Amino acid sequence: MDKMWSGRFSAGASTLLEEFNGSIMFDRELYREDIEGSIAHATMLEKQGILTSLELADIVKGLSQVKQEIESNIFEWKIGDEDIHMAVEKRLTAIIGEAGKKLHTARSRNDQVAVDFRRFVLRKNREIIDALKLLMSEILNIAANHTDTLMPGMTHLQHAQPINFAFHLSAYLAMFKRDIERFNSSYERNNISPLGCAALAGTPHNIDRGVSANLLGFESASINCLDTVSDRDFALEILFNISTMMMHISRLSEELVMWSSYEFRFIELSDEYSTGSSIMPQKKNPDVPELLRGKTGRVYGSLMGLLTVMKALPLAYNKDTQEDKEGVFDAVKTAQISLEILKEALKTMTIKPQNMLSACKVGHLSATDLADYLVQKCSIPFREAHFITGKAVAKSEELKIDLSDIELKYLQEIDGRIGEDVIKYLSIKNSMNARTSEGGTSTQRTLEQLKYFKNFLEQ
Repeated sequence: MDKMWSGRFSAGASTLLEEFNGSIMFDRELYREDIEGSIAHATMLEKQGILTSLELADIVKGLSQVKQEIESNIFEWKIGDEDIHMAVEKRLTAIIGEAGKKLHTARSRNDQVAVDFRRFVLRKNREIIDALKLLMSEILNIAANHTDTLMPGMTHLQHAQPINFAFHLSAYLAMFKRDIERFNSSYERNNISPLGCAALAGTPHNIDRGVSANLLGFESASINCLDTVSDRDFALEILFNISTMMMHISRLSEELVMWSSYEFRFIELSDEYSTGSSIMPQKKNPDVPELLRGKTGRVYGSLMGLLTVMKALPLAYNKDTQEDKEGVFDAVKTAQISLEILKEALKTMTIKPQNMLSACKVGHLSATDLADYLVQKCSIPFREAHFITGKAVAKSEELKIDLSDIELKYLQEIDGRIGEDVIKYLSIKNSMNARTSEGGTSTQRTLEQLKYFKNFLEQ
């Protein structure tokens, strides 16, 4: 069968052009959206009197057969068909005859691909949100058992103040919550139908875009056809949202790599999600978080690639936008497997609270508490309290002990205003629980945060 557009041409396309121009080998991923879009379009055409009820029945039956053939892996994909739209329509016409040729009335491949791709992105948006919720639930399960597990909080990768492990995990819950909100916002903003825009300017046929939009689950039809057929903001948004989510995953992965090292030994990843060395028998490598870090860069590349494609396109549709799909397909697949494997790696890892507690005894984590004590109990200005605390840290270094273990006599030698009650302020656990301001690390505040995230997931 000749190509739909072959009437204008006196010679057929070269094999090289067909290979270069064709997208069928990757946009066949959109077969489901394409067939559903065609059924909605045909239903609208019948409602408007453009198709007969018999023609609609034949088209729906034929498209259902095409879908079954594709899902049974008996559909024959040919590079000469160019894209998923031509492939489906060609097979449909072969099955049902002349009625198949009427399906394309009042639409263009421009609005057809815009419908297919937009619906694919919206569907994957929902799937990624569901996977994010499962990941957050797993983190919540872990955190619930560690609201009293002490660990060093860090700035500049230096020991700073004592926190609890659940509080640390809650920081990632906050990140993933924002990710879900971004995906939700994108879904609401982009849930509009391009169908009926035709090539760029609408159609003279008496169509009802609201009917097809409703059948396909869109909130409404788009407002401007010229913009709609060339708009790929929805694809850029899912790439940005995935990139931001993967950045959060990468930050957590970096900490999992560090925490599983001998220098930290805060956790141990399960054998199921670790690998060994080909030369060093003792090695247990954290390949999962390392790969997650690496795949973050891969997703960034897809975002930058599509931004570059779109940066100078005149209105309306241009063939450049054929380059919009492969990066999105790859990023979506990467996002989904990354969320799943991170969830499983976290579920099966072993947490080592004693090692975390031991790390709290390095770096004088209660130094700020001593400074706060001097301000609150001794009415010493903070800058002077900071200086006194620095001298106490220096004395602890001289004694080769942590500040939390220093004897009262040494503190009173530094400043006679320090009383016996200072000792409880230097306790690592008391230091953690003293931070009771909203959003703080105390066990009480951490439990509030976990409840907040649990409620968010249940809404």
